[in-house]
Amino acid sequence: MIARADLKAHLPAGRQGRIQEESLYYETLKHTGEYPIIGVNTFLSSKGSPTILPKEVIRATEEEKEAQIATVENLRAAYSAEAAKAIKDLQQAAIRNENMFEVLMEATKYCSLGQLTAAMFEVGGQYRRNM
Repeated sequence: MIARADLKAHLPAGRQGRIQEESLYYETLKHTGEYPIIGVNTFLSSKGSPTILPKEVIRATEEEKEAQIATVENLRAAYSAEAAKAIKDLQQAAIRNENMFEVLMEATKYCSLGQLTAAMFEVGGQYRRNM
């Protein structure tokens, strides 16, 4: 298997630019909605069909925001010891380049998405796409 960093060395000259151009074109179509992807830029109506494009982003109410914040705070309080172990296990799996799926699924029982994301950034950094 070719590592991502070695990919450029294995592509003929000019092909790298073509791949980048096609990727940008695809992303533009996706962003404008010209290329509909259900769950990304196209959503099912409340009745399940047909698909609709949202005219505006629907924001949570203050009450919904406060309820979600309370839920996350309760999760952290109830499972602080389990979360610490799960995060440590997740980070160790990443450092050892192991399959992380099982460890990640276990961690989701005790950790918020924010905790998991922060833990992964600590050991792996943040992906930044070249444009």
